[in-house]
Amino acid sequence: MRAAVIVFPGSNCDRDMAVALKTAGADVHMVWHKDADLPDRVDLVAVPGGFSFGDYLRCGAIAANSPICKAVIAHAERGGYVLGVCNGFQVLTETGLLPGVLMRNANLKFVCKTVDLKVETSESAFTQGYDAGDIVSYPVAHHDGNYTAGPETLKALEGQARIPFRYVRNLNGSVADIAGVLSENRRVLGLMPHPERAVDVGHGGTDGQALFRGLLGEFLPA
Repeated sequence: MRAAVIVFPGSNCDRDMAVALKTAGADVHMVWHKDADLPDRVDLVAVPGGFSFGDYLRCGAIAANSPICKAVIAHAERGGYVLGVCNGFQVLTETGLLPGVLMRNANLKFVCKTVDLKVETSESAFTQGYDAGDIVSYPVAHHDGNYTAGPETLKALEGQARIPFRYVRNLNGSVADIAGVLSENRRVLGLMPHPERAVDVGHGGTDGQALFRGLLGEFLPA
């Protein structure tokens, strides 16, 4: 699997994402936000966490208008895989690749801790390494992680099993305890918690490894 990790001014999880992908066996390329094109034959684009452009305007809004995001959108529209984590999730909603919006946490406080998530479906490349009903632990670190969407969008997400992870204990006010959402073709995932920070025993846990191994499995010979 060839993966591209996008880097914006203010990204601070780009190297974590690259390490997690490389550990799983991916060939990883770092891509600066001013580049107009992705590397050739890229399978996965990862949009990492951080504070792109200082989170001015709305979180992810400026990054979503960077030159590289046109290429990311085109990649997704061709059926390519895209993973956006934390600020990356915010960027993906701002590009329109995912529905809904990430609002300020309900308690108006930055949250930084490890949280439990319930895996709702294994029917995606991102979650096929888990069983539905599994409880996994990922770190979170966000101030604007309150996922919000209208009733029709929520109905579609629920009906199409496009909510792969929910918070066991809702810590930011997200509607329906949503921690992440999938696109209609299930090839784009936005996720507020950080699986790339849960791949090393030395960092406190390895529950994120299965996500990256599952992704890699999509591109291994049958």
